[in-house]
Amino acid sequence: MQTQPQIDQILRQKTDAREIPGVVAIAASGNEVIYQGAFGKRDLSKPDAMTADSVFWIASMSKAITAAGAMQLVEEGKLSLDAPIGKVLPDLAAPQVLEGFDANGEPKLRPAKTEITLRHLMTHTAGFCYNMWNGDMVKYLDKTGLPAVTTCKNDALKTPIMSDPGTRWEYGTNIDFVGKAVEAVSGKRLDAYLRDHLLTPLGMSDTSFKLGDSQRQRLVGMHARGEDGSLAPIPFELEQDPEFHMGGGGLYGTAGDYIKFTQMILNGGRGNGNQVLAPETVAMMGQNHIGELNMTKMISAVPSATNDVDLYPDLVKKWGLSFLITTARTPEGRSPGSLAWAGLANTYYWIDPSRDVTGVILMQLLPFADRKCLEAFAGFEAGIYAGLDVTGGQKAA
Repeated sequence: MQTQPQIDQILRQKTDAREIPGVVAIAASGNEVIYQGAFGKRDLSKPDAMTADSVFWIASMSKAITAAGAMQLVEEGKLSLDAPIGKVLPDLAAPQVLEGFDANGEPKLRPAKTEITLRHLMTHTAGFCYNMWNGDMVKYLDKTGLPAVTTCKNDALKTPIMSDPGTRWEYGTNIDFVGKAVEAVSGKRLDAYLRDHLLTPLGMSDTSFKLGDSQRQRLVGMHARGEDGSLAPIPFELEQDPEFHMGGGGLYGTAGDYIKFTQMILNGGRGNGNQVLAPETVAMMGQNHIGELNMTKMISAVPSATNDVDLYPDLVKKWGLSFLITTARTPEGRSPGSLAWAGLANTYYWIDPSRDVTGVILMQLLPFADRKCLEAFAGFEAGIYAGLDVTGGQKAA
């Protein structure tokens, strides 16, 4: 393990100044942890210090895990990337596209021109959105009374799509349907499938949809940033007995657990002595699957939940099978072709296969894409690459 005083200093300064409540960061090569640190408080209303084994809601960092579970079933021939997913999920057999609202405020819907596939769902090109980045969906949910997806109620998934499948990238509820597809063909609920086929084999014993007693004792509180920049603890907990397990955002876990997952990706599907995906499957997951389409800026429609999201505005960004792909070197040093994503409460990770390095940084505050959190992430990541450059950081033979 490297000592990284500059990273410690950046993260400690952010927490001491109460710019962020608390943070856990961990980085690794394919075969060893190279940095780990925990700073600040689990909850600003309580005395407990942040610890490396603290439990966070990892939100959309769940997506890559759910997608990996689905890719196991693609390997087994139980799911297909390009067959109409409506054969597996009848609710998606005849999707309707929302084309705005009529003069009376009623939704205008039309049948989609193409069928939705698993590949569309994994790449956020199926047409589904999240209301927090789509004002029309805010209006639609208000009009219809459908619950928000975070309620984990099945009715929350009964939304129209916003564009024809395959025609544009829009971040949304797609991976929740991937989770439903896993359930449909495996005959197991998503929590049991992921536990048996990914989490347990990889040694990720602290990652789950339902909080156990030990996890609850280490749970990090949620915080909200006020307009004046101040932080306040807020009540937050996902439904612990959900109608459906939210494959797109339902998991709780630790940084140490998640790094085991990202190391598995670095190691071509192998982790904890178990080969959970074929190397060629992992390689395929990291390739561009949206062709000429690009990931676009996400404009906030619900400011309490998220800021506008425009990561690396100068870079062309592609999407793999559940991963953001950066196509050029980032200011922090991340290589072209690296994979990454994040969770709503300001949790982030990246995987850089060409440098054999991966990092995870977890915080717990809203709204998403918080400037101070992104500064902490950038400082952590830049520090890791600075350390690699000093030590050589070549891939071990």
